Amino acid sequence: MTNEILQSINNEILTITINRPKKKNALTASMYNQLTAALFGAEGNPQVNCVILTGANDCFSAGNDLMDLMETATDNFEQSAIGQFLDMLCHFTKPVIVAIEGYAIGIGVTMLLHCDLVVAAEDANFQLPFVNLGLCPEAASSLLLPKLIGPHKAAEWLMLGEPFSATEALEAGLINRIVRSGNALNEAISMAERLLDQPSNALRLTKQLLKRHQAQQVEEVMRIEATLFFDRLNSTEAEEALQAFMEKRQTNFRITRNSQI
Repeated sequence: MTNEILQSINNEILTITINRPKKKNALTASMYNQLTAALFGAEGNPQVNCVILTGANDCFSAGNDLMDLMETATDNFEQSAIGQFLDMLCHFTKPVIVAIEGYAIGIGVTMLLHCDLVVAAEDANFQLPFVNLGLCPEAASSLLLPKLIGPHKAAEWLMLGEPFSATEALEAGLINRIVRSGNALNEAISMAERLLDQPSNALRLTKQLLKRHQAQQVEEVMRIEATLFFDRLNSTEAEEALQAFMEKRQTNFRITRNSQI
């Protein structure tokens, strides 16, 4: 493993740290593969009974690395690095706690829908800018987000793509609690230790039951979203968004208005 994904085990808790601070912990295919491997190893490791996912340098994740995404995109979602990571996260049987400092953007938000507990610093900043980039939702967020926060709030977050605060995330039910800046990981560790005092088999069964009623639907929606998402990468709208990003300018989607969806 490279140092872009760090792992440490202490007292039955595996802490996985996204460690690419110069790129605000933006995720590449290689990093997704490492995250998948870390979760796979934890699943079969009897010395791990809880996982904490966090980011280095006061940032959780700025989402996908756009350049890497363009280069590694594939039509086969199940075999893609993102697809394998999301599949592993969805089917992971042990508790997963997320500790968020700073930015959580794109898949840095949608992956939370597949985790169990989420702690965020008071100054954490969230955003779902898929439409802003000429793309569409992924990770079954078009299904799970409206169920969690309601259709109108989900439409606001996904269609306008504007940033929202930790307070808004808490009120909507996306996260469990807010802590002072710099304390998210400590609080996640405290929650993990409390989980370790619980009977592990009962915890895993409870997690399974919480997810069971929509598991098949989640898989189906995730595949549909992925097909549309990867198609969107080749759209004129996504091309304009990427070009604007590289040129450090505002997007102008009016020039793509007459292109096909």
